[in-house]
Amino acid sequence: MAVTVVPHQNHWLRQATGVIDQLGVALRGVEIDSIQHVGSTSVPGLAAKPVLDIDVIVRRDRVETAIGALSAAGYRHAGDRGIPGRESLEAPDDGLRRNVYVCDSGSLHVRNHLAVRDILRARPDLRDEYGAVKLALASVPDMDIDTYVAGKSAVLQKVLAESALNEVELLEILHVNNSQASTGS
Repeated sequence: MAVTVVPHQNHWLRQATGVIDQLGVALRGVEIDSIQHVGSTSVPGLAAKPVLDIDVIVRRDRVETAIGALSAAGYRHAGDRGIPGRESLEAPDDGLRRNVYVCDSGSLHVRNHLAVRDILRARPDLRDEYGAVKLALASVPDMDIDTYVAGKSAVLQKVLAESALNEVELLEILHVNNSQASTGS
C-alpha cells in the first residue's frame, strides 16, 4: 500500500487536544504521568502521514490498568508490536485516524518520541530536512511502509544526535526502526 504524506495541517493540533481530553476522561482514576501528542503531526510546519500519534505515559506498574481503562472505552489492545515499553491500542472507528500507545514512563520509546518532537519543534532546519525526506519517499510510486520507515532512519539519527540519548540508545533506536521495517510492524 502506498504511503501518503501531506503538508502540515493546523487542525491536527486541535484534533490531538480533543483526543487527549477524551483519553483523560477514559483514564479517570488511573494515575498517569501525562498524555502527549507526538509524531510528525505534533510539529507545526512538518509534513506528515495524516495520522495522530498519542502517548499515554504511565509508570510501568500502571500499564495494565491504563490498558484496561482504555479497553473499556472502546480501544483494542494490540500488544507491543515489537517495541519494548510501548503497548499499542487500536482506536474506536470514529473516523479520526490515530495511534494510541500506553508507554512505560522510563522507556527508551517515550524518550525517543519526546526528543524527536521537541528537537524538530526547536530546529526548523532539521524539521524541513526531515519533511523533505518524508515527502520524497512518499512520492515514489507504490512506496511501502517498510521502505519508508527505513528511508527515514538516517535523518532521524541526525535529529536524535541533538538529544540527550547516549550512543547505545541511539543504536537501539536504529535497530528497532530497521527491524520494524524488515518485519512490517
